[in-house]
Amino acid sequence: MATDPETTRHNMKMAKKKAARDKIMATKTEKKGLIVVHTGKGKGKSSAAFGMIFRHIAWGMPCAVVQFIKGGMESGEKKLITEKFSDICPFYAMGEGFTWETQDKSRDIEMAQAAWKRSKELILDAKNSMVLLDEINIAIRYDYVDIAEVVAFLTTQKPPMTHVVLTGRNAKPELLEIADLATEMELLK
Repeated sequence: MATDPETTRHNMKMAKKKAARDKIMATKTEKKGLIVVHTGKGKGKSSAAFGMIFRHIAWGMPCAVVQFIKGGMESGEKKLITEKFSDICPFYAMGEGFTWETQDKSRDIEMAQAAWKRSKELILDAKNSMVLLDEINIAIRYDYVDIAEVVAFLTTQKPPMTHVVLTGRNAKPELLEIADLATEMELLK
């Protein structure tokens, strides 16, 4: 079957791209759990992270979620996970709402510290392939959780194969520095 010149050009271009990608992928032999940060003023930080959680659930890989701020709010993700997948993905909604709603700094700090303690336990649990720390960047921003402690824990105690995803606006530079992957969601409209 004869092909037109445009199709031939396209196929040659794609073959060249494939060869380049194959060469890059051949160098990626290390397997490790990643530190992933989703930050920025745009929407989608938690949604992207929950997509990663649902991928783990779909493949039967134990994982966990800790919500630092949104705990006082009902969400579809929380409802689905707690009703259908709590055996493979425990869900800890430990915040009591956004800080401007709670108006109780000492209680917010107490709740954030409890969420951080639970997070460390879940990350250290070797059965968990991934732990989502939803809105931890907000707790760090307001100094409810110490950034130096988070960085030290993730760089020295996180098991090598465990993925940890941290979400929320205003991620600290220290966190971005240790991240294997950092994405900034930009608000366009």
